Amino acid sequence: MQTQSRKSRIPKMAYATITAIALTLSLGACSSQSSKTVTIATHDSFLIPDALINQFKKETGYSIEGVKVGDAGELTNKLVLTKDAPIADAFFGIDNTFAGVASKNGIVDGSMSKIDYADVCFNYDRNWFAANGVAAPTSWQQLTDARYKNLTVVENPATSSTGLAFLFSTVAKLGEPEWQTWWKKMFANGMKVEAGWEQAYYVDFSGSAGHGQYPIVLSYSSSPADEVGKDGLSRTVSINHDCFRQIEYTGVLKNAKNPTGARALVEFLKSKAFQSSVAENMYVYPVDATVALPDAWAKFAPASKSFVNVSKLPFDEKRATWLDQWSKLAGQ
Repeated sequence: MQTQSRKSRIPKMAYATITAIALTLSLGACSSQSSKTVTIATHDSFLIPDALINQFKKETGYSIEGVKVGDAGELTNKLVLTKDAPIADAFFGIDNTFAGVASKNGIVDGSMSKIDYADVCFNYDRNWFAANGVAAPTSWQQLTDARYKNLTVVENPATSSTGLAFLFSTVAKLGEPEWQTWWKKMFANGMKVEAGWEQAYYVDFSGSAGHGQYPIVLSYSSSPADEVGKDGLSRTVSINHDCFRQIEYTGVLKNAKNPTGARALVEFLKSKAFQSSVAENMYVYPVDATVALPDAWAKFAPASKSFVNVSKLPFDEKRATWLDQWSKLAGQ
């Protein structure tokens, strides 16, 4: 997923900014240093509380060492390049846009397990629209309208997994060549493009900490839960229509030096103990449907029920082509 401090990730998946990770993470770590250490490669937004690290060690005898490797795409590519001598025993954070790459290159020992999900949706600043007497959008397809000129900021799909997920949404929803036409209209309508989610959300967006000039931002359905004010209301609203469901996976890496420890860690990540932590710490939804979400989520951050159907989208075959076409539209 996106390299970001997602109030949890968001998408903290950010989804308030995730600060320090509780794991001892070192990019120099290359393998488990002993049979009692299990190394996990993750995207940069991964966080596991100290209490859970200690619980895992008490239950299994294994210590956890982490290696952070950028966003979902960077993580996948790194694991492919090092598959013969993997940098870790297990992984966390390959998503559904890169799962095919992982499978094609045979980097996983066994199967990948779904571990959490987040819905990529536009958010808007509720107070801005009320103060300016402008009707808030109910669909991202409306953002080409003149009334939304110079109001929207998005992430670059070439550098942001959030942006990439939305690019795929436009291709799947609108088809060829209409998706390019929509983007041309957005550029003409004053859309701003940032390299990453943190800059777009925390600096440019008017509804969060940055108090920026753009009241519409590409973010996640979970983001409004992090913007609840003293009045008990969220300053922002998610447009939960035609979103992109971003699913993250975990698994054991082939050629792992500690496969037994890796399997134990993967099972722990699937446990209710860890699943109960992901909303608060990474702003993603747990795949365990029996886990209760924080109260603010039920009110302000429900998961989307309207998605673009991307099940048949050839992510791996067309990713480079679509990114090249988008870059030309952006004049890059």
